[in-house]
Amino acid sequence: MKKQLLFFSFLFIALTSFAQQKTKLVETVTTNGKDALVIPYTKYLLPNGLTLVVHEDHSDPVVYVDVTYHVGSAREQEGRSGFAHFFEHMMFQGSGHVADEEHFRLISEAGGDLNGSTNTDRTNYFETVPSNYLEMAMWLEADRMGFLLDSVTQQKFEIQRSTVKNERGQNYDNRPYGLVWEKIGEAMYPEGHPYSWETIGYIEDLNRANVQDLRNFFMRWYGPNNATLTIAGDVKTADVLKFAEKYFGTIARGPEVKPMAKMPAVLTSDRCISYEDNIRNPQLTIARPGVATWDADEAPLDALCDIISSGKSSVFYKTFIETKIAKSANMYSATMELAGQIAINIQTYPGHSPHEADSLLNVALAEFEKRGVTDDDVQRYKLTVESYYLDNLTSVQGKGSQLAAYNTFTGNPNMIQKDLDRYKNIKKEDVMRVYNKYIKGKAAVVLTVLPKGHPEMKARPDNFTPPPYKNGTEESAEYKNLVYNRPVDNFDRFVHPVPGPTPVVVIPALWHDTYTNGLKLIGTNSTEIPRTYMQLTISAGHRQEDTASSGTAYLLVKMLDQSTLKHSAADIETKLELLGSDVGISVNSEEITVNITCFTRNIDSTLALVYEKLFQPKFDATEFDLMKRQQLESIANMPTQAGSMASLVFNKMLFGADNIMAYPTIGTASTVNRITLDDVKAYYKKMFSPNISQFITVSDLTKDQLTPKLKPLQDWMSTNAALKPVTAITAQPGPTKIYLFNKPDAAQSEIRIGRTGIPYDYNGEFYKATMMNYELGGMFNSHINLKLREEKGWTYGAGSGFGGTLYPGYFVAYAGVRYDASDSAVAEFVNVMKDYAANGISDEELQFTKRSISQSEALAYEDPFQKIAYMKRIVYYGLPDNYSQTQNQTLMSLTKPDIDALAKKWIDPDHMVVTVVGDKSKIYDGLLKLGYEVIEVDANGNPMPKAATTNVQQPQQDSSQNLTGQKGKKKKNLKMRNH
Repeated sequence: MKKQLLFFSFLFIALTSFAQQKTKLVETVTTNGKDALVIPYTKYLLPNGLTLVVHEDHSDPVVYVDVTYHVGSAREQEGRSGFAHFFEHMMFQGSGHVADEEHFRLISEAGGDLNGSTNTDRTNYFETVPSNYLEMAMWLEADRMGFLLDSVTQQKFEIQRSTVKNERGQNYDNRPYGLVWEKIGEAMYPEGHPYSWETIGYIEDLNRANVQDLRNFFMRWYGPNNATLTIAGDVKTADVLKFAEKYFGTIARGPEVKPMAKMPAVLTSDRCISYEDNIRNPQLTIARPGVATWDADEAPLDALCDIISSGKSSVFYKTFIETKIAKSANMYSATMELAGQIAINIQTYPGHSPHEADSLLNVALAEFEKRGVTDDDVQRYKLTVESYYLDNLTSVQGKGSQLAAYNTFTGNPNMIQKDLDRYKNIKKEDVMRVYNKYIKGKAAVVLTVLPKGHPEMKARPDNFTPPPYKNGTEESAEYKNLVYNRPVDNFDRFVHPVPGPTPVVVIPALWHDTYTNGLKLIGTNSTEIPRTYMQLTISAGHRQEDTASSGTAYLLVKMLDQSTLKHSAADIETKLELLGSDVGISVNSEEITVNITCFTRNIDSTLALVYEKLFQPKFDATEFDLMKRQQLESIANMPTQAGSMASLVFNKMLFGADNIMAYPTIGTASTVNRITLDDVKAYYKKMFSPNISQFITVSDLTKDQLTPKLKPLQDWMSTNAALKPVTAITAQPGPTKIYLFNKPDAAQSEIRIGRTGIPYDYNGEFYKATMMNYELGGMFNSHINLKLREEKGWTYGAGSGFGGTLYPGYFVAYAGVRYDASDSAVAEFVNVMKDYAANGISDEELQFTKRSISQSEALAYEDPFQKIAYMKRIVYYGLPDNYSQTQNQTLMSLTKPDIDALAKKWIDPDHMVVTVVGDKSKIYDGLLKLGYEVIEVDANGNPMPKAATTNVQQPQQDSSQNLTGQKGKKKKNLKMRNH
């Protein structure tokens, strides 16, 4: 008894002492009125070591909440890989006062979004919510920091172990070239180095892990003294501080976390390795030791890689791409906290070997040495980086995540200008210096990825075998005797914080115009940063082609990105980069899209070059041959891409061989081989017209300031292009059949299940059907995802949705699943859909849908790209400017009978197309047992001869097969590979 009294007396004194400690204001940083780039913030340090960073931004009624823990796979020990990433998954499985799956559901119900990511050096958890849900988001993050271990169970552990294994299967084992960085790491770094394994970890380590391992990992690394809490958005700093002290303040410090010493790789000679993969194009990867993040040589190395390999004027493009030797060739510097590596990737065409690429690489680098680095090279790269930084500041998530990263890795959130200055101060002499220091004559890991059965294609003979991986190692001493210090509070954490008043969502003020040539214009003014964002769309996409010439629009887009009558492709690209401008041209089923981003100060020069590209293309025959070769090679490579093949087969069987939508946008080998340069010119002459086009912009310029700069668009002569008529709703498929494409040795199977649908509308049946689908497969907590991922553990993610434009679309359910669950997954898809069609939505689910969708509008207009998407729907579909308000009225009027009727009408898995892409030898028999006709298809999606298919057995009635139930912009550099 005396011992107990002494213990509680000590505990009371300790808690009292802790409570008497004060939160420390570390600093307040504001804008200084000068040109320096600053994200204003206030930084605090709580007594338990938690760092709090608050950035106020009242431009939109949203808030970003980020908790970054300074722990990634580099903190793991050999034989226990994948723990950091595994724990990222476990942190979404409920905590002491938050039920299983409730974190996702609460954030979704608030209209927010959330996620987490892990890389080598940190793990972060984040959500963006309407600003009145700030307290709830902070309560949720604090609960899993302080009380996660209250809810960890063996069942949750097993489900997430399976999910992580599925993620590895989907993103590594089943993806072409997916093991490249795992192999490079094993050869680059010494035995036991924390970068010698990937963040995802090894399957063997995941299989050996147990619940106590994960508990120990949490207790060791997830203390508040190893975390940065960042809040950015429409908040008051005093409120944030109050909530932080309330919810995070009683969480006890964790064990001390010391900085890790730099651990650069050292190679004394080339290490040559290889492996075989299910690929068409062999790949040569040459990786050399580089530098860690914030090293003085990081910025010039990034510039070096960009100058050597990016753009049509680079030596890589001229050596490998123009010569039709390689499909792609790039070079980049990946920097991490402890070390870095400089990698070169070259994928050759069939008929050209990695050995040839290896020899030509020496030629390309010799040409670079001869050519040297010019002032223009450096200036182009500097402007590219500056553009990236500014674009990243258009959302509170961009600003908040930047503050969090700077504080985590430097201890100083105010690093954005210093970071940018590293790049603005690069000199051409620096670039050549790091080339000589890190590239020329330096040892490397030389990896060849070979098509299966072709060992003769190795770039160099293998001469290195990584040391055996030490699996099953004993847990290190730092994980011994750890104690779970459950916080003690003077309030009830089971009481959910009540959101404040719903913020007023202000739809952007829009301006409209229509030119006499038919071009429709829409725009809005935004003065947050001195940038202008423009998008021109021409309704001349894949759908307007004939089936015999599928791929013409794709080829046209490629040609519009080549030479003009005035400038070579390389020259016009260089001119745009010297302006800090980015122009991307793409195509999809509906339209050709031109995306333009520029500093407003350079808008005139940028638009002059855009007009030249669009209205004065050269249509050079040599460039056409190169673009056509690239397109044919991409088509030939499709069978190695499981997701692409699943969609190809699904569309073919859904729409029928006579419909252009049964053909991929890129075309087929037979159609593209027939396309001539004259065909492309004819398509351009016929379909490139303002009467089927729209111009959308977000700019710090007003309409009156901007529109005079658009005179060439006003003078654009119309061809009176006519679009194909909108046809009636395509008939529903007949009895369900399974179409199987064989992808040998696939670790996963890609599944698509669906039917034909309806055209887009903003408040009619299409909109209502998407609302009906929200609970079925439209969010993380949907029936489909909870069943296949969270309950069964068969997939990394599953869902469903409706697609539609001016033309009728489709309904599709989808997932990539573990190969040995292929038949069971199809059965569960059917079960869930039948149950939903039969029983409909619950009253609680309907209210959840209404709250979630209506409140998500607060997040809809924040950054320029969201504004452009909103305006595009208005101008493309002829919607009222306030159409979202009408949608909200429609949403709120929906009843359970409305939803149930739509589910019965559209969700009938007895009349759907099922496509499966996977290893036939492993999954065929199981699919047969489902009772459907199974038809094997070829690489074009065509049914194979009848002898290759088998028919109808009676369905088995076990629990898992019960059928009666339910361009990217060019950026500075990708520093981390997140998982």
